[in-house]
Amino acid sequence: MTTQLTTNDLDAFWMPFTANRQFKKAPRLFAGAEGMHYITPDGRRVLDGTAGLWCSNAGHCRPKIADAIAQQAKTLDFAPTFQMGHVKAFEAASKLIQIAPKDFEHVFFTNSGSESVDTALKIAIAYHRARGNGTKVRLIGRERGYHGVNFGGISVGGILNNRRAFGTHMAGIDHLRHTHDPAKNAFSRGEPEHGADLADDLERLVALHGADTIAAVIVEPVACSTGVLVPPKGYLKRLEGICRKHDILLICDEVITGFGRLGTAFGSEFFGVSPDMITTAKGITNGAIPMGAVFVKGAVHDAFMTGPEWMIELFHGYTYSAHPMACAAAIATLEVYQEEGLLTRAAEIAPYWEERLHALKGLPHVIDIRNIGLIGAIELASIPDAPSTRAYARFVAAFEKNVLIRVTGDIIALSPPLIITRAQIDELFDTLANVLKETP
Repeated sequence: MTTQLTTNDLDAFWMPFTANRQFKKAPRLFAGAEGMHYITPDGRRVLDGTAGLWCSNAGHCRPKIADAIAQQAKTLDFAPTFQMGHVKAFEAASKLIQIAPKDFEHVFFTNSGSESVDTALKIAIAYHRARGNGTKVRLIGRERGYHGVNFGGISVGGILNNRRAFGTHMAGIDHLRHTHDPAKNAFSRGEPEHGADLADDLERLVALHGADTIAAVIVEPVACSTGVLVPPKGYLKRLEGICRKHDILLICDEVITGFGRLGTAFGSEFFGVSPDMITTAKGITNGAIPMGAVFVKGAVHDAFMTGPEWMIELFHGYTYSAHPMACAAAIATLEVYQEEGLLTRAAEIAPYWEERLHALKGLPHVIDIRNIGLIGAIELASIPDAPSTRAYARFVAAFEKNVLIRVTGDIIALSPPLIITRAQIDELFDTLANVLKETP
């Protein structure tokens, strides 16, 4: 392996969510991965503090998953699922429903979290129309929410930089207030004490627009991509109650919190809420191959099953919905999760994770620390006129010390594979403490 690359080698790839010119002056490259580590072209082993991109929950290059993908590629590489089917699609869906919360009976396959979100939004609007409520077309997101990068997702999303360059977005969208209140909740351990009443902002939007116009509310149980905003105690239950009161579907975007990140199979279970749909991706295949899925309650699905049997019920789908290799990967991933108890392991190790994370309080520039399950965030004071530079410098410094972290703005976000050991948690936070102390 070599780190020598020509300018042309780097230039052809327009990298996503990356400062391309900055990166290509000093690239950070991986050539392999194993378990809890990435491997650089020059052989360094980098501890993965981010599960890749919130997705490699079982660690990297798991043989069972890799073998399942390889075998499927040799057996059935592709098959359409428009008016046709293949056995792995039905097997994968059935196995996913076995771990789903109560009353979830159906899965609609997509290829990413962004596609899962747009699929759920379309199902929500079509559901009300199928029930004779064609005026319920408005969608409600939340400030600082992240729901992927398709037009539906950025419209209901609330991260400014993801929206500002792309025009006026979809019509008929509004946003709840975000839940971040550092004045009251800084350095909370788990769910913050203050802010359940912020859910009442939905009542304000109902009064403004009319319940008869609102189809669905979509929120992340934990708003992770914006910097790990943990919902206040009782917030999500209160939001669910308002949705039920006004016949508004509740969609939980669990692309990150699904598949064990909080110590339950799904984050909505952790918070004791029962949404109408759950959007997933990432951990569904351990990040080994692209796939997403929308989990749908039986009552929502059944509203479409009323016309002639020969009619298509939902005019929506993707060429690669339920791709055979993705289905094989999902099945193998679920087996790994279940064999190793990974859907609940975060609950066991979360207390130790919390103690080591909050021990960073008092280090230079740290203004807040947040955690829940096997997720953590360290917020740094921004440098005036140079936002995000402080966290980015620490991201680079950590990589040079063989630890991978993630930064968003001036927030360091952490979400390691669920297989992380106590010794590796120590390594992660010992390194991070040194980075916070030493980096200018």
